[in-house]
Amino acid sequence: PGHVQLPPPQNVTLLSKDFAMILTWAPGEGSPPDVTYTVRYESQDRLEKWIKVPHCKNIPRTFCNLTCALSNFYVKVQARVKAVWGQFQSPWVKSQLKDYYSDVELAPPVLNLDVKENFIHVSASFPLPTCVENLTWKYELNLWEAGSEEKKKYGDHFRKDTVTINTTALRGNYCFSARALYESINLKHSEFSQPVCVLLNHKG
Repeated sequence: PGHVQLPPPQNVTLLSKDFAMILTWAPGEGSPPDVTYTVRYESQDRLEKWIKVPHCKNIPRTFCNLTCALSNFYVKVQARVKAVWGQFQSPWVKSQLKDYYSDVELAPPVLNLDVKENFIHVSASFPLPTCVENLTWKYELNLWEAGSEEKKKYGDHFRKDTVTINTTALRGNYCFSARALYESINLKHSEFSQPVCVLLNHKG
């Protein structure tokens, strides 16, 4: 008697979204409104060692971005979370296993166009967490005349590459769109970015 069991978090899920690995959960039924949560993770290359995640200790929110806490992007990890309220703690609840390298979900890049007289320089910026900057991200670029179905493809370019396109022969409204690519166990790609259109060699 007098022992309060704090409800454990529910729907604990490790998900990969927009280049990030995020643990999400929902409050246990009947949780106090000011409950907080603490997260740890375990890597398959160091089993039975639950590693603390300093930025996800006693947090009020119901998610934790684990991307830059991970020590190895090429092995499966599992995370767990518990509820904390005053001196009460719930049992830990574990997520499923996932690894960044093969499970990463990509977000479309953002295109930057630099329009010169006879050229356009196109570069793509990626919404990447800093810790994964050095993985081999690539992008693929499409160019087409507005209203036309025919797209010209510019294949794999590394994330920091600029694509230079000669525009002397292009007249009218042209659109650009790109998607992120990543080769892990199989080739993955993001959705295409929103088209960016420019008027080229417009006379008058």
